[in-house]
Parts: sequence; structure tokens; C-alpha cells
Amino acid sequence: MSRVAIVTGGSRGIGAAISIALKNADYSVAATFAGNQGAADKFTDETGIKTYKWNVASYEESKGGLAKVEADLGPIEVVVANAGITRDAPFHRMTPEQWHEVVNTNLTGVFNTVHPIWPGMRERKFGRVIVISSINGQKGQFAQVNYAATKAGDLGIIKSLAQEGARAGITANAICPGYIGTDMVMAVPEKVRESIISQIPTGRLGTPDEIARCVVFLAADDSGFINGSTISANGAQFFT
Repeated sequence: MSRVAIVTGGSRGIGAAISIALKNADYSVAATFAGNQGAADKFTDETGIKTYKWNVASYEESKGGLAKVEADLGPIEVVVANAGITRDAPFHRMTPEQWHEVVNTNLTGVFNTVHPIWPGMRERKFGRVIVISSINGQKGQFAQVNYAATKAGDLGIIKSLAQEGARAGITANAICPGYIGTDMVMAVPEKVRESIISQIPTGRLGTPDEIARCVVFLAADDSGFINGSTISANGAQFFT
């Protein structure tokens, strides 16, 4: 019987590529989304991957949604915390609302996603927690104090969970994508995009599929000795 995986923010962009790659690797996949019902319905029609709507910033919504997934598919054994938002502004102009929105989704949302299913993973002596962080959580970024703080915090989460879960057969790892050719990046003006690419030694944007392959690798049963690690997938733009 295939293992059950959940991907938050899993119906669009990098999340959609992750969901599809896990399905192709024989996982039973559930993808969450927050608001775009039309895109989620289209994704399900095209892929056969069931989608579930909830806001990862809410613990109660997350707990209830995760319980529904487990009732439909079985115990969740692989969780990919991918959902994230940006509310960019230079720090002197950043509002408390912009700060809290990003923190609640990108950082607290990881807690809300992993915490309800952590006891089950411990009981079953198996689990894979994979958090999609960011290059900007490693190096910082202008006008992204809120976003960079959450993505750096995500790395602290996986390093701590790795130590707590190791003896229970649970791994916790992160992936830090660089600039990926998602709809959001491709929508920026061409001159801005060219400026971004000029900073990447490989001379191109990454693809969502390249991030998805990292997830499939970390999710595998035989990746159990890789724990508390961060994969930097950024075309040699930044090293830690």
C-alpha cells in the first residue's frame, strides 16, 4: 500500500509539481489550497489528485483538514509544508499586518501542519517532514524582512524536529529554492527577470520539477539517514 503524502499549497506552482511528482512516485497525495477554488478544481481534473481547502494559518482549520485527509486516504506519513505568501515592503514601511500575515502563514503554518500529525508519526515509527524554505531565508532580501524571517525560522524548525524525531524513524529536512520559473516570477517585467537571471551562475531560472525531485528524494523510505539537512537548489547563486 502506497504511503500517504500531503502537500500544502499543493495545487499551483512549485506545490503542484511536488504533488504530481509524489503521485508519479506511487504516493497517495492530497494537496491543500487556501482560496483559488477554480485552480484547485482544474488541478484535480487534470491530475486526479484530490484537493482540500483550508488556511494553514489556523490551527483548528489545519487540524480538521488533516483529519479529513486521514479519514479519506489513511495516516499521513509524508508532509510537505510548502504553503507560503509574501507581503513585501521596505522595513520602514512594513505594517504590523504585513508582518503578522506572513509569519502566521509561513512560520506558524508549518507548526499548524506538522503538529497535529506528529503523534501519529511517532506511534508508527515513521515520518517524513519536508519544509520548503527559500534562498532568502538563508541570505536575507531587501523589502522581505517578514518573509526572510519566516523562511529562516523554518530551518530552525526542521533542525529541532530532526533531533526529536530521529529515534522514532522521523526525518525533517528543508529545501531552499532559489529563483524558480513559476507564474509569479514569469509575470515580472522582462528587464527585472533578466536582472534576476544575471545573478544566477547557471544563467537560468530553476524549474518547479527540479524542486519536486528533491522532495521525492527526501521523502523516500531509504533516505532515513538524511535528517536536519537543507538542500540549496539555487543554481549556485548562494552558498551556506
